[in-house]
Amino acid sequence: MTSLQQNGRTNKYIFWLASALCLVSLVNPGQYFDIKIPFGEGHGIGGGYFTEQFSNEESGILLTEASLESASEPENISKSRVLLCDSHFVQSGDNISSLAISFGLNQDSIISVNKINNTRLLQIGKVLKIPNQDGVFHTVKEGENLSSIAQKYNANTDAIKIANELFSDKITPETDLFIPGGKLDWSKLQEINGDLFMRPAYGNITSFFGWRRDPFNRSRRQLHNGIDIKGSTGAPVRAAMAGRVSSVGYDNVFGNYVIISHNSGYRTLYGHMSVIKTRTGSYVAQGERIGDIGNTGQSTGSHLHFTVYKNGTAINPLALVR
Repeated sequence: MTSLQQNGRTNKYIFWLASALCLVSLVNPGQYFDIKIPFGEGHGIGGGYFTEQFSNEESGILLTEASLESASEPENISKSRVLLCDSHFVQSGDNISSLAISFGLNQDSIISVNKINNTRLLQIGKVLKIPNQDGVFHTVKEGENLSSIAQKYNANTDAIKIANELFSDKITPETDLFIPGGKLDWSKLQEINGDLFMRPAYGNITSFFGWRRDPFNRSRRQLHNGIDIKGSTGAPVRAAMAGRVSSVGYDNVFGNYVIISHNSGYRTLYGHMSVIKTRTGSYVAQGERIGDIGNTGQSTGSHLHFTVYKNGTAINPLALVR
């Protein structure tokens, strides 16, 4: 056999041996090889090598779903910080509280993003925007800047810029800014949920807010600016919300009355009382007794007249009374 023939046969054996080794390594690579991933070249913390052995019959599966989850990126990196919203169709049984729990959000966030003024009026079929993070909208006022707004909500200016995709600190009055992590004022949230006031007296409502026939002249209609609550003379009348007593006295229409000023531009009036048990300037807590039900002034029977004013305008108390 010539030297050329021997070299050809040797090369053929080497080729077949290399092919066999390649096939084995593809079928069961962990049996012969460890994969070393260098960490000292800008790929992670600490440098050195990370040895990751793939599964084989002896070692079993090392990369489980749990280990992959534990290696996932932190939420503040993987979750978008820009405000994004999904849609949700309101279904039977939905309310703001249950939706907030379902989507892992504060009630304030859903209320503010959807500009809801009364959660009791949530209608089936309404499309709600569900934000990807907690926060509320703020309408920029003249003279405000990012720093003052962030301070008001105890928020971060950079987070506000990222959420609203702002590329400078310049903001324009009347612009709606989303404030990550911001919350509604307590009284505003109570107002929207209809839980701002407690009922000032026990008893049935005999006259509601709105237009009605004048009880002293049935031929004409009048706007009743509050509600009438029937009760026995001497039954307690209580402050519907904490506040400062701004006025007490006697009026030809309301009889013995008390007016209390509250936060957020609210005032409440209690009329036709038999006895007044507070005085002007006094601070009263919610539920504190301020007088007794009576039949003074223009009244057809023993009851309490209760009016709620918002910035000087009478509004329906039942929308705010829990």
